[in-house]
Amino acid sequence: MAAGEVKKSPNDIRLSSSLVVVNAKNEVLLVHRSPDSKAFAGVHVFPGGNFDKAQDESVQMTAIRETFEEAGVLLASSSKSSTNVLSLELDTARKAIHSQKLPFASFLSQNNLEADTASLLPFTQWITPVGPPRRFHAHFFVTFLPTAPHTGAESGDHRHSLPTPDGGLEVVSARFVHPLDALAEFAQGKIALMPPQFYILTTLAPLLSTRVHTREQRQQVQRLSGSMFGRMVMNPRMLPPKEGEDRNGRAVLTYEGDEERGGKPGRLHRSLVRMGKGGVPSEVVLLRNFDILTEVDWSPPSAKL
Repeated sequence: MAAGEVKKSPNDIRLSSSLVVVNAKNEVLLVHRSPDSKAFAGVHVFPGGNFDKAQDESVQMTAIRETFEEAGVLLASSSKSSTNVLSLELDTARKAIHSQKLPFASFLSQNNLEADTASLLPFTQWITPVGPPRRFHAHFFVTFLPTAPHTGAESGDHRHSLPTPDGGLEVVSARFVHPLDALAEFAQGKIALMPPQFYILTTLAPLLSTRVHTREQRQQVQRLSGSMFGRMVMNPRMLPPKEGEDRNGRAVLTYEGDEERGGKPGRLHRSLVRMGKGGVPSEVVLLRNFDILTEVDWSPPSAKL
């Protein structure tokens, strides 16, 4: 599928995008979903949402629009140096776009802005397994934050409440946090993560291990994005109950390339998952015993569901 091209999915699968925004401290932007949300209630996720054919010309545009709506971070640039959108104006526009009173494209055009879709690096796709009432074909992207205007999310330990037009029913807070810290908080039960977010944070943590961003680290992420890994379409599948638990009672969730999914004998590409309250994992352990840059040796599958 060509960059930016939107592949039609069956009616029961919602096309969506999520954006992993990395700042100068190698922190990533996480939003906290409201406990009352219809999907992923109470969990921490990367900002994102459903593709809207009336608003988005590509899944990259979806990721940028949703990041602006949910976290107030606008990834856009202008060729006109006179462009100066004030924070108050951004916040007003953000709410209007979210409520569909203002098309995102119109807001960009009115302010001589162009969405930085070229800065988005593909970083796997995930298809929700059969079972949940809401299923998604989610495209994940990584981008490195320039000096973009923002209206909310704060860096470090400080948390900034982000009331949304629906009264905070979708996102109740947003913050930048280092991948290692996010994973530690999950292990301590302080935050909840779903397997895709855990997988991506675990993948980025060693690449962004320092607390100051470097060119070499960015290049590592770019190489990984440009490899077969970046194009992987993940169709997670649970092993049957009799064989699908480890000795600690955790379910075995397999991914493409695992020995149980046609991979080489002994190859592990799976997560061990213990479910907690509300169908949200309380523990996830990623087992991946191959080099993701050089040893992803299977073709990205078509999105057959």
